Amino acid sequence: MKRKMGACILWVSMAVLLAVHPAGAGETVENGQVFSLQESIQAALDRNWNVKVRKEQINEAEAVKNQARADFLPKFSTTYGYTRLDERRTTEPVDLGMIQIPGNVVQVRDNYQWRMTVTQPLFTGFALVSTYELGKLGIDEAELGLELEKLDLVLAVKQSYFRILEADRLVEVAEKAVESLQSHVNVARSFYKVGMIPINDLLKAEVELSNAEHDLIQAENAAQLARASFNTILARPINKPVIIQDIRTFRPETGDFIEYVDEAIEKRPEIRSLDVRLAQTAQSRRLARSDYYPDISLQYDYIQEGDEPYVEGSPVHDANRWQVMAVLSWTFFEWGKTRSTVHEVDSVRMQLIQTRSALEDQVRLEIKQAYLDLFEAEKNIPTTTKAIEQAEENLRVSRERYEAQVATSTEVLDAQTLLTQARTNYYRALYSHHLARARLERAVGLM
Repeated sequence: MKRKMGACILWVSMAVLLAVHPAGAGETVENGQVFSLQESIQAALDRNWNVKVRKEQINEAEAVKNQARADFLPKFSTTYGYTRLDERRTTEPVDLGMIQIPGNVVQVRDNYQWRMTVTQPLFTGFALVSTYELGKLGIDEAELGLELEKLDLVLAVKQSYFRILEADRLVEVAEKAVESLQSHVNVARSFYKVGMIPINDLLKAEVELSNAEHDLIQAENAAQLARASFNTILARPINKPVIIQDIRTFRPETGDFIEYVDEAIEKRPEIRSLDVRLAQTAQSRRLARSDYYPDISLQYDYIQEGDEPYVEGSPVHDANRWQVMAVLSWTFFEWGKTRSTVHEVDSVRMQLIQTRSALEDQVRLEIKQAYLDLFEAEKNIPTTTKAIEQAEENLRVSRERYEAQVATSTEVLDAQTLLTQARTNYYRALYSHHLARARLERAVGLM
C-alpha cells in the first residue's frame, strides 16, 4: 500500500512540474516541436521545395558554362563508310607492238574507309568567348535567383510566424470575453429570477454571449489556418501541430530612410539580377556581331581505306594516310540579318535600363510603406496598452455598479466590448510592428 501511495505521489509531482515548466525552445513535445523564429526560418530554408528548385537551377547554369568551355577545346570524331560503285574501272591497255601492257585497276566496286578527325577552332569572331561569358553570367543570375527566393521565403516565414502569434492572442482575447460574458449572464439570470431586471436585459446578455462564442470559433479557425500556412511554407504535413515561442517585446526603429534606400539599391537581388542581365546583353551583342567575321579552324584527318571491311589497304587504296587543312568559312551576306539581330539586342538593353529605373522607384516606395507602417505600429503600442488599462477599470466599475443596481446591463456589455476591442487593438499593433519590420528588412534586402 505504501509503494502504491509513493508511486501516486511521484506521478502527481511529475505532472505538476510539467505544468509549471513548459517545454522550451527546440525541445520535442507531444504532437510537435517548439519553434523559435530563427529555427523556423532555418527549417524553411532547408526544406522548402522552391529553394531546392533554385539550387538545381544553379547546377543547370554550371552545366551550361561547362558546355561553353568545352567548345574551346579540340573535337574528336570518327566515321566509317562503305561505297559501292557501279563498275570496276581500269586504265586502257598500252599496245607496244610485240608487247602489250595490260591496263591497271584504278577503281574497285567495293570501297571501305575509316576516318578519324580532330578539329580545333582558331577564330570564331569572338562567338566562343561570348558564349562562355554568358555561361558564367548565367551562374550569377541563378545564384541571385536563389538569394531572391530565400528573401521571399524568410519574409513568408516571418509573416506566418507572427500571424500565428496574433491569432493565438486573439483566441485568448475571445476566451476571456466568453468567460466574462458568461459570468455576467449568470449574474443577470440570478437578478431576473428574483425580479430585479426584465427579461430583455437577460436576453441581451445571452445574445452577446452567443456572439462572443461565435467570435471564439472564428478565432480558433484562424489560428488553425495560420498553422496550416506555416506547415506548408516549411514543407511539413499540413495538419501537423505547431508550437512556437511567443515574442511580446518590440524594438523601436532607429534607422534612417535614406540609408535604407541606399542599402537596398546595393543589396536587392532584383536590382543586381538586372545588372547581370545588362552584362549579358553586352555579351549577346558581341555574339551577334560575330557573324560579321569568318570562322577559322584547323582540321586533322587520319584515314584508312581498303576494298575489304578491315581497311588494310589494296592495290588502289593506301593502307593509311593523313592530312591537315586550315578551313575558313564566311557567310558574308544574309540580307541584313546580323544587323537586325544586333538591333534586337540593343533594344533589349534599353528595356532593361528602363526596367531598372522603375524597379529603383518601386524599391523606394516599398521601403517608405514599410517604414511608415513600422512607426505607426510603434506609436500604437503604448496607446493601446493604456487603452487596455482604462477598459479593464471601466469594466470593473460597470460590474460593481450593475451588481449594486445603479447601472444597466447595457453598460456592462458595452464595457466588455470596449475591453475586447482594446485587447485586440493591442495585439494587432504589437504583431503589426513585427510584420512591418519584416517587410522593411525584405525591402532593404536583408534576411
